[in-house]
Amino acid sequence: MTWLRAFGEVVRSGLTIEETRLEPLLALRTAAGVAIVIGPTLWLVSPAYAASAALGAYSAGGATFQRTWRPRKVIALGAGAGLALSTFVGYLAAGRLVTFLPLLAVWAFAAGMAWAVGSTAGIVAATTVGSMLVTITLPTSIGRALEHAGVIALGGVTQAVLILLFPIRRWGAHRDALADALAAVADYARRLRHDPTAPFDPEPLMTARDAAAVTPSQARTRPPVLHGPRGLAERIRPVVAALADPDVGAPAEGPGRDRARELLAAAADVLDAVARSIRRGTPAEVRPESMDVLRVDEEHEVLEGPARQAAERLVELLGESLEIAGSGGARGRTPTPPGLAGARFLVRPTMFRLVPVIVRAVRRELRRDSPVFRHAVRLAAVATLGYLIAARLPLGHGYWAPIASVMVMRPDFHRTYARAVARLAGTLAGVALATVMVRALGPDAHVFGALAVVSAGLSYTLIRTGYAYSHCFTAAYVVFLLGMGGQAWEQTVPERVVLTLLGGILAMLAYVVFPAWETPRLPGRLADWLAANGRYAAAVLRNYAEPTREHHADMRRALLESREARAAWQEAYDRARQEPVRPRGLTSREAQEAQEALKGFGRAAMLMESHVPRADSRVVPEAERFADALEADTAQAAADVREHRNPDWGRVEEALHAWEGAAGNGSPVVRREAELQKQALEDLATAVSRTPLERDVGSAREEQRVRAAAAAEGDGSGPAHRGG
Repeated sequence: MTWLRAFGEVVRSGLTIEETRLEPLLALRTAAGVAIVIGPTLWLVSPAYAASAALGAYSAGGATFQRTWRPRKVIALGAGAGLALSTFVGYLAAGRLVTFLPLLAVWAFAAGMAWAVGSTAGIVAATTVGSMLVTITLPTSIGRALEHAGVIALGGVTQAVLILLFPIRRWGAHRDALADALAAVADYARRLRHDPTAPFDPEPLMTARDAAAVTPSQARTRPPVLHGPRGLAERIRPVVAALADPDVGAPAEGPGRDRARELLAAAADVLDAVARSIRRGTPAEVRPESMDVLRVDEEHEVLEGPARQAAERLVELLGESLEIAGSGGARGRTPTPPGLAGARFLVRPTMFRLVPVIVRAVRRELRRDSPVFRHAVRLAAVATLGYLIAARLPLGHGYWAPIASVMVMRPDFHRTYARAVARLAGTLAGVALATVMVRALGPDAHVFGALAVVSAGLSYTLIRTGYAYSHCFTAAYVVFLLGMGGQAWEQTVPERVVLTLLGGILAMLAYVVFPAWETPRLPGRLADWLAANGRYAAAVLRNYAEPTREHHADMRRALLESREARAAWQEAYDRARQEPVRPRGLTSREAQEAQEALKGFGRAAMLMESHVPRADSRVVPEAERFADALEADTAQAAADVREHRNPDWGRVEEALHAWEGAAGNGSPVVRREAELQKQALEDLATAVSRTPLERDVGSAREEQRVRAAAAAEGDGSGPAHRGG
């Protein structure tokens, strides 16, 4: 992608309105927290203290809107404490550049490394850098600095108390995650009716698993309905795929195919009903027609063999789902037998036990090629450089430039540039709106305080619809706060616009000077996914060779690793497609073909998983040899892909040939799925196997094709402009 086209995508993305469900009650509660701290401090103390209180309450409230599975009150308290600490420590080093700049650089670097823990930690940590830059201009002594820090922390405490006193959809995010997973499987079942090989994105299942991890205290109050359906969705997905697949399930045509379509439609209805039940906290209601379809008649059932087994298994799993959803509105403690707590829920470390987890995560990212480490270096450099440049400009409020940089910077190219554009657009609109109101209303601290609260509420309401639209009201909120403190609009508005533009430019330039491109990493991400898929397929096969509890646990663990590797590849692939970087190692077409091949390989393993025998079933001894060959060849092929060598499947071909020669042994369905896996691996080899000359020519052609497409869009001759 060329720089011009990439920047066009950046502008489009930064100004896009995201379709999401608004949460006005949450926004109202959080805005009330801002009002509660602004009002008394403005009335009893001074506008300066009111501004500090507003900073703590507003930032802590904004942190609770981040996507995290920890209790919102804990996030509010943590954000308030971080803001207070950065304010006080910043004041101790303020006054001399020789002490403040090193502190700012170290603090910004630590905030950047917080992305190693997760996006919520990274975003909240960035706000503490902004707090350090702003509030060191307010106190005049250490005592006053402590007072301002205490007032800021009080803002976080206020938000936490409001969350405790007025809970809104407690466990709502967890219910939504589980309901989304069930709805995704329902949609998958519907698509399988028309396309037996339809793809499935496991992201909703991964999100539901992440949401299922709770601390011991959360496990004691979690609704019972949030326990079982996630595992059922995991088991239903391969069953519906096996039922629909014409190679190992229902026949391609005839009464068997019609019966399979009926079962898939009924399964979708049941899963949607269970999803609604969990989302709303009410018992599930399913249409009687769908329940009639799910009755498997022993005498008149048209499905036979593996297809019938899949149908019976599907009916059994759907019955379990409805049984669990029947308690959708139940409240109270989850009945967990003593001694089984660790086995009944996924454990999330408490805040105190999170410290070693954070240390390990940060240590893993302390390497030069890590995107998180590079982000931390850019953040530290831009924060200090922006502060120095702004301090030399004939403008007040120079801290706005580094704050703009810190708040828009992300570890990847596209989001950094998109947020920079969105912040500038939001600042212009918000400042213009607030300026008109300030000039019309005249100086009145109480009126400006009320307008600041209204702006905060609107910002919270739109926080998930797009950064530009939320930041429009954030900018207005800041202008009203400054007006409340006695700052004239002429002194603030032009300065904020110019310094925001400066901060955005610095953030963009930092990524150009010290980038963390994903494009060169694609072969490594693909290799990781290939190796993980190989381990998953081998684990499934070993369950056929020896169906034991240990092998089943290995299969589950390998499946999760495969999904994580796929998610890492998908994230890297999506970012690489948005980067203005020439393809290295893999062209976009090769990456697309390799991705489709690995999806097919994973699908074959999933189909095989749906027929895994029980402990008392007949074993398939040939599967063990094929599993060993598959794991060895995929591990070697992963190394070959990283080194740009052509993969080879010699062991797999030999093991499959021996399996076919073993007359009367094994299951023909399993062997057919093994053949599908081999075919997928051959497709992968075709996608990535090139001579060095062919690879160079392919990269050149890919670049020419992208430039031609961009030129066609520019002169109106592209497909989007044809036919009127």
